[in-house]
Order: sequence, then structure tokens, then C-alpha cells
Amino acid sequence: MKQFRPARTRIEVSVGESVRIIRELQGLSQNELAKLSRIPQATISAIENDRVRLGVERAKVLARALKCHPAVLVFPGWEFPEQSAA
Repeated sequence: MKQFRPARTRIEVSVGESVRIIRELQGLSQNELAKLSRIPQATISAIENDRVRLGVERAKVLARALKCHPAVLVFPGWEFPEQSAA
């Protein structure tokens, strides 16, 4: 797989936008995610609109509900540094 290189970030995505994108990709409403995560729908809305910080504990709970790694939610724009060919 050395012939492939990771795609570059084309737009900046906030933490809240990453939660919304992953939720929508899985076809979940905020209410459905609220039921899965036991986080109130109003709080999920506030997170998605960047009015409330996600925080580590909420990131873990939402990641479990969304079946992804918490880092995907917390660090949406993070890229791996280029590695030199060995």
C-alpha cells in the first residue's frame, strides 16, 4: 500500500461538525444518538453547534455510540506527519 498517500484536508472541520458528519453518515437523528449515548438531545445539538465543548468523557460516550475512535471526534483535522521512505 506504499503507492497510496493519505488525502489532504480540504476544509477545516470543527469538533461539533465532526460529530454531526459521523452521526449523519450513520443515518442517525440527534434523538436516536441521544438514546444510544444517554446524552440529552439538547446537549448533542449544542455540541454539534460548538456551543458546548465535547470533553473527553462525552467524546468516549459518543464514540462508543457512533462506533468510532474518540480521536476521530476530538481531533477532526489532525493529519499523520509525512514519513520518510526507508
